[in-house]
Amino acid sequence: MADLKTITDTLIAGDDEALVGHVRAALDEGIPAGTLLSEALIAGMDVVGGRMETGEMFIPEVLMSAMAMGAAVEVLKPLLSEDDNASAGKVVIGTVKGDLHDIGKNLVVMMMESAGFEVTDLGVDVEADTFLDVIREKKPDIVGISALLTTTMPMMRSTVEQISEAGLRGDVKIMVGGAPVDQSFADEIGADAYAADAGSASKLAKAMLA
Repeated sequence: MADLKTITDTLIAGDDEALVGHVRAALDEGIPAGTLLSEALIAGMDVVGGRMETGEMFIPEVLMSAMAMGAAVEVLKPLLSEDDNASAGKVVIGTVKGDLHDIGKNLVVMMMESAGFEVTDLGVDVEADTFLDVIREKKPDIVGISALLTTTMPMMRSTVEQISEAGLRGDVKIMVGGAPVDQSFADEIGADAYAADAGSASKLAKAMLA
């Protein structure tokens, strides 16, 4: 019998083939797709995020878990009702103009999607105007802005300022992150939250929208 704990443990271990097998077996046993998604898979990724924060899991292990999650969700998608598939919220995320680093951002995207968020990934080297256009179009709950170079931190500040000047600041929460960024810089530029890593980013996103 494929119980929820086995599915969660297999997800955390990052064994995508075994996970898909357990998910299919659980469906055959009559466990609803929505229950598997929320109580086994998303719950498992919450554990992964927590372990990443504490240093118990490292990026390659987290990526394996996130990819296993993606494979399992593909099995469940056709069976999920609109209620089961309801988004935890909308997130727009990108790395600022002048910065081409995306590994950390991509991991945040995977963790956010695994937590049930609908994510629009703008990629790297993103102009402030692009953030503004997509905020207007997508109406996200959270905007994630990333920078990995100290030289692009001013662009992060400028992007936040331009979101405010465009009159969009009241509509979105702004989360910032990246190697040179810390809580004091986030406070200084008027961001709502600072996330040190992908695990804390998805947890913070949930907390901000709770």
